[in-house]
Amino acid sequence: MLPFLFLLMSFSFIHPTTSKSTIEPCSNSDTCSSLLGYSLYTDLKVSEVASLFQTDPISLLTTNAIDISYPDVENHILPAKLFLKVPVTCSCVDGIFKSAFVHYKTRPSDTLSLIADIIYGGLVSADQIKEGNPNAVGPDPSVLNVGTNLWIPLPCTCFNGTDNNLPAIYMSYVVRAVDTLAGIAARYSTTLTDLMNVNALGGPSIKEGDILSIPLSACTSSFPRSASDYGLSVANGSYSITASHCVQCSCGPGGRNLYCMPASFAVSCSSMQCKNSNLMLGNVTIQQTGGGCNVTSCNYGGLVNGTIITTLSTSLQPRCPGPQQFPPLVAPPTSVGPDSMFAPAPSPSESGGAPIYRPHTSIVPASGSIIAFPPSGGPSGSTSSACSLNPFVSLLMAVFLCLSMKYAISLPL
Repeated sequence: MLPFLFLLMSFSFIHPTTSKSTIEPCSNSDTCSSLLGYSLYTDLKVSEVASLFQTDPISLLTTNAIDISYPDVENHILPAKLFLKVPVTCSCVDGIFKSAFVHYKTRPSDTLSLIADIIYGGLVSADQIKEGNPNAVGPDPSVLNVGTNLWIPLPCTCFNGTDNNLPAIYMSYVVRAVDTLAGIAARYSTTLTDLMNVNALGGPSIKEGDILSIPLSACTSSFPRSASDYGLSVANGSYSITASHCVQCSCGPGGRNLYCMPASFAVSCSSMQCKNSNLMLGNVTIQQTGGGCNVTSCNYGGLVNGTIITTLSTSLQPRCPGPQQFPPLVAPPTSVGPDSMFAPAPSPSESGGAPIYRPHTSIVPASGSIIAFPPSGGPSGSTSSACSLNPFVSLLMAVFLCLSMKYAISLPL
């Protein structure tokens, strides 16, 4: 009996369960805005985190609604374990959507496992880094030459920028040991059913190390393909800096309309005044009439060949719009507590938040429109090389120990 148990346990260890990652097949050169859920492995400057993901420090801050008016905010030191949404461009690479532009230069004592599991927080596996860099990684992945430039194939999804036919931006999220699917759904204002559908899950069971794709309500743009910021999408409750730091766009709480205005620190920018009008970007005039409300607005149309495009629009609306609702801003965080709004997904019963600050503005909102996309095909799940212990092993080990003790007690002294 005991030898059989030993063989069975050995077999279970040889075939551990693998962590799953939601992937989206692709067959063209399309790109989209996407997000990565990332927890800092140590204290890092804003610029250091941005460098890890080849993103702009100001964009990193605005994506998380962190106030950028603080002095030298790009060198602000962020605390370890702080959870951030990192903006990346999602591209079609070898038939699967991935982040194509993230690279890492190896340092002394680096290993593929350390880079994957610690520095990038489990968003990628050591095997995926090795497969993506066949000429840079030798037969022994534990030995890396210092200064080697590695491509880091981080996960991302687009799904046509929609979720249930409404604008959305998708965030790749690494499941923690304390997470439940219901808790994640509650944290990100979605439903258990939606997460199961997006990630092609047959049930609500998830495990540590799984990478889920989480749809976040968003405001999308309708810029021409010639615009360098074509496809700009901003998650609800956050901001985005575009047009070489000249334009700031936001997606107000519960809103669907992208609102853009000159950035507070805009310098050396092209004109942001609408033609044949004295209105500047983001300005709105309202005139109440017997038939409704005449609304004229100066809207952002993208950055084309280095020029900020503005468009003047006039519409008759049933009622006049109210003041623009801006997402609340938070001060650059210095610590992470159990109630911090920056902590990864809590259970539905957890609550709390950091102090909020609201931007001062007297600008009346422009009226926008929601872009409708056809629904995408369902995503398909795949497995990565990150392993976890099969729960069946724990049961077998307990049985094995009990029988061993019983056998030992029965032996004559």
